[in-house]
Amino acid sequence: MDLTIVGCSGSFPGPGSAASCYLVTAGDFRLVVDLGNGAFGALQRFADPASIDAVLISHLHSDHCLDMCSFQVFRTFHPSGELPPIPVYGPVGTADRVARASGAGGEAIAERFEFVTVEPGSFAIGPISVTAGLMAHPVQTLGYRFEHAGRVISYSADTGPCEQLVGLAGDADTLLCEATFTEQPGLPADLHLTPRQAAEHATLAGAARLVLTHLMPWNDRDRARAEAAAAFGGSLSLAEPGQAL
Repeated sequence: MDLTIVGCSGSFPGPGSAASCYLVTAGDFRLVVDLGNGAFGALQRFADPASIDAVLISHLHSDHCLDMCSFQVFRTFHPSGELPPIPVYGPVGTADRVARASGAGGEAIAERFEFVTVEPGSFAIGPISVTAGLMAHPVQTLGYRFEHAGRVISYSADTGPCEQLVGLAGDADTLLCEATFTEQPGLPADLHLTPRQAAEHATLAGAARLVLTHLMPWNDRDRARAEAAAAFGGSLSLAEPGQAL
């Protein structure tokens, strides 16, 4: 099982990255995790969108799901003809959110995607075992644990400090964890993590590698790395588009 960073900019696309999007592959199976604004164009650098087998959405903020609208257009007007629907897993309301954002209507969206509501717990997407857990964020947000062929990758989605994240990341080979905020007083609760907080979660979970993502374009990357390194002794990196893990 491999992970490719497609987009890792926090809250909106930055000059060097689309918003959140990650490609998880297991053999020939291709799973897109989140498809935020700007990500559909970037995705085409790493995979033919017609070859995507499924999509998994963590939550319905625009920087994690808005380019589903572009994916719908691609699958409707493909040169080879309309592409058959593929499964799209996400929280309650995903189908309605995509339909409203696209303006195409629910019937048109349903012709391209088969929506599956995700609840906390374990299920399979193709050959990948997935465990979902509720994160600490203003809208229903699901963090995920992916397991295949003895490898474990965990993804925080967007969250504030959260015990559930530690469970999802337990002994993971890689924890892909948001680190939106920089350290400062008065940070809002249940919204995002700092690099230090992401590192503390990784340490508690016993994760082997921490990859900081959802980085605001104005954040100082060297500072983010230093803050995380002070609280995590394993392999540490900051997500970059095209990074393969």
